[in-house]
Amino acid sequence: MDRSSSLLAQQVVGVLVANGVTLEILPKIEGASDDQAIRRSLIHMLARVLDLDIATGPVTALGWQCENVLEIIIRLFCEKLFAALRQGMPRQYTEVEDDLTALRGSLNVVRQFTVMASTPQKLACRFDELSQNTPLNQIMKAAVARLQTISSSIENQRRLAELVFAYGEVATVPIKSLRWDRVLIDRTNVGWAELLRFAKLFLQRQFQSTTSGPIEGFSLLFEMNTLFEEFVGRILQSALRGTDLAVQLQGPKRHALIDQHTGVPRFATRPDIVVSRKGKPLLVIDTKWKRLKGAIDDAKRGVGQADVYQMMAYSHVYECDRLMLLYPHHHELAEHEGLISLHQIANKADNLIGIVTVGLVEPRKVGAVLRGLLLDENGAFDLASARSGPALRHR
Repeated sequence: MDRSSSLLAQQVVGVLVANGVTLEILPKIEGASDDQAIRRSLIHMLARVLDLDIATGPVTALGWQCENVLEIIIRLFCEKLFAALRQGMPRQYTEVEDDLTALRGSLNVVRQFTVMASTPQKLACRFDELSQNTPLNQIMKAAVARLQTISSSIENQRRLAELVFAYGEVATVPIKSLRWDRVLIDRTNVGWAELLRFAKLFLQRQFQSTTSGPIEGFSLLFEMNTLFEEFVGRILQSALRGTDLAVQLQGPKRHALIDQHTGVPRFATRPDIVVSRKGKPLLVIDTKWKRLKGAIDDAKRGVGQADVYQMMAYSHVYECDRLMLLYPHHHELAEHEGLISLHQIANKADNLIGIVTVGLVEPRKVGAVLRGLLLDENGAFDLASARSGPALRHR
């Protein structure tokens, strides 16, 4: 079989666009009845991870069945940009230099008596002018122009054409020359903060240009392991807000070994999620985007041996006696989502590893599930009661 033009998607979701062809890659979300439900779940996860308010408001009117994820996000961006522009396009004072017949602002003395020496009827003026031609507006215009080359939706193209007209007086700046560092979000333009995050999504990290020979294409792709990890971490941060517990993603970094001769730390560790109180780790969570097996098929549930070793290392390095391996739930498991099994580390009576699953059909409920696992009836993470009744418990 010739695989020179084939594509194998591994742990990646999103959309590929090339030469008029769009390929949508959706995750397998157990319990979702169709692609429409999967898109809805994926959009909610992206909203949480990317700090975008794309899970409310006009999202209920979207054509989930007909449009791919990219077209849905483009439509949301357009709707939000239209709403912001109705309040007025941001303006700011910019320094302008122009040769005028009457003095405006201050005189550019050097230019006046050198370049303008032969034309004394004009004055070299330097002044501030309230202008739409700002770095923020240039970024928005670049995002709209980029999306025009990508979208295949007639309705989205109509919206984008209207936005191009709205930005007609704003200078066109190449994407590589956009001045992101000059954009200042303050109380006067805080409503544009989310739109700036949308623009970064389209123009920076996740939105990448891909080329193969003479054919140009674009990709909006997300690594599913990372997306699941960040989604769970951010959901947990919200779920535990208001308690005395802190949730940190990707850290804190500690080392497993110290060189005996030099004292230099070696083999850095950085857990996916750490729940702590006043800097003391209480729970280390490692997320895994993979399917667990049923107890009948595999007594170990398909949990990797290397994953267990890693959790034992975390327990030692972070001096933490509560550990969790977290997986997406699926219907082939006999248990409901939550705590699937609980294990004691050999020779460590107080050290427990919980195997936990969460369903993603309704992402908004994940926070309540995790909070119910970690907190007791009084809303406290109680290590004392964990010794007689595990702190990681199924409800």
